[in-house]
Amino acid sequence: MSEFNLIQTLRNRGLISYITNEDNLNKLIESNSISLYCGFDPTDESLHIGHLLPLIILKRFQMAGHKPIILIGGATSLIGDPSFKKEERFLNTIDNINQWTEKISKQISHFLDFTCIKNSALLLNNNIWFDKINILSFLRDVGKYFSINKMINRAAIKKRIIRPDRGISFTEFSYNLLQAYDFFILNQEYQVNLQIGGADQWGNIASGMHLINKKSKKEVYGLTVPLLIQSNGMKFGKTESGTIWLDANKTSPYKFYQFWMNIEDSNVYDFLKMFTFIKVSEINIREQKKFTNNQIVHDKSVLAKHITLLVHGKKQLLAAERITEFLFSKKIIDIQESDLQQLRQDGIPSIQVNNIKDLQEALVLSSLAKSRTQAKNMIMSNSISINTQRISKNHIFNNHDKLFGKFTLLSRGKKHHFLLCW
Repeated sequence: MSEFNLIQTLRNRGLISYITNEDNLNKLIESNSISLYCGFDPTDESLHIGHLLPLIILKRFQMAGHKPIILIGGATSLIGDPSFKKEERFLNTIDNINQWTEKISKQISHFLDFTCIKNSALLLNNNIWFDKINILSFLRDVGKYFSINKMINRAAIKKRIIRPDRGISFTEFSYNLLQAYDFFILNQEYQVNLQIGGADQWGNIASGMHLINKKSKKEVYGLTVPLLIQSNGMKFGKTESGTIWLDANKTSPYKFYQFWMNIEDSNVYDFLKMFTFIKVSEINIREQKKFTNNQIVHDKSVLAKHITLLVHGKKQLLAAERITEFLFSKKIIDIQESDLQQLRQDGIPSIQVNNIKDLQEALVLSSLAKSRTQAKNMIMSNSISINTQRISKNHIFNNHDKLFGKFTLLSRGKKHHFLLCW
């Protein structure tokens, strides 16, 4: 029914941070088709790459014959999860949450199969049950099973409590119980046996397991995926220039593709195991050859292709590859207007212009040169290109320089680019 030893497969790929009662869970999923879930609170209009690993695990479980359930936190997002947050979350409006729920639901639909007969993915919203419950019933039926002493000793809460300047509000403190109730309802109504989430969700998952055990005397399971931390200490998915979003309107497919092309060398093969479906044995062979024939750069491109295809589809992957060829290999023939719009969005620095006297002025305006004198020297040394063509003398712009009548690419050497938008 399922992939041979699915849990071991996840472990071999570095996809498990913590798992409860692994032996029993292994027996269950090897002999039965189970239902599992992961929750996503719509606290923005898009998911980001930090959400990819839970989605990939859901996909792997579905491929192995199990039923994945996506729970959108329409109710819990009104509170905000305080787990390992330094400050209290901003409380979003119901209108925003409803709009974001719709957008995020569409994003998630690309990762899972919602139309297969036996184990179609299911998307739910927890406001279905929270809209029906009153505060007294919740406190009596749920709150009585939780010890304040244990709750405040959880790492995620303790870090906030020991900061007297910030602390934690009762609103955020109650989040743990809300997520626990989600797991309980899903177990009762949809026979969900397993919850997955990021490593920072372990406290919330454990609370759900506790509640189910106390109220229903059932054994359920939790599995967390590692939180990936960069060398600068920031969570994976956050960069100096901002979050890498899954929404093409917030992070262009080209910038998304380049993010993976520019990861640290030490992460390449771990990420190939985590984020792609390439066999581990093949990845290990690639790693053994990483110091030969620029193999590691090629493998970064394999990683970038697989993840861009997974998130954005084939059309946008081809666009990202065209733009890369245009900028770094000077191949202009196949470039499309939509590709240049991606560059304008967030690919390279750009500026809106009307009239520019000459190339020297454009280089200063774009900060590719500090002065006209420096610009002149750069041009004379043959280090400046217009639309991938080397320029050896000062140049007056004309319509021929405007790709699609709108764009001119200025380049200094191989790595410094700027887009003039007419």
